[in-house]
Amino acid sequence: NAGTEADVYISVHGERGDTGSRQLLRSQKQKKFLKGQTDIFALEAVHLGHLYKLVIGHNGLGSGNGWFLDKVVIKDPVTDLDYTFLCHRWLDQGQDDGNIARELTVADASMFPGRQELELRRKETWAAEKWKFQEGNTLQFYNRLTRGFICLHPDSRVDALGDKKNKYGKVFFVWIYT
Repeated sequence: NAGTEADVYISVHGERGDTGSRQLLRSQKQKKFLKGQTDIFALEAVHLGHLYKLVIGHNGLGSGNGWFLDKVVIKDPVTDLDYTFLCHRWLDQGQDDGNIARELTVADASMFPGRQELELRRKETWAAEKWKFQEGNTLQFYNRLTRGFICLHPDSRVDALGDKKNKYGKVFFVWIYT
């Protein structure tokens, strides 16, 4: 359910102006905005110079209108440059922060390709997993090689023996395979 049937709009901004809001109508694919699919659109506009941001969103209409957008790549045919705008978020009134439009800035070209994507995924993973590290929780890491546990206690103590039964009650197991 990461695709959308809603009407999607984009506005591209560069050093010489912007395109205004444009609906993305004709993809090179038969059905557009499906989960896991890359859609390609031709967008006619005056040359905007170096691009720095875009605004993308949908009208929220249609069944299953929520949409998970990974990224947008714009290829400038004049300069032959690619501009990458990372999103990796939901555009859905019932998911994430409830917004159906996002303002995205161009990814820093000086970073190796994928570094910002990796950083976004790291932040997303931490957001999903940080509850384990809340006050009062004890973490136990199991080492398959030694068949022993290491406990990280709420008071910052580390117990290399890692007794499975402890007074904290909340124990999370993390298996690390190497």
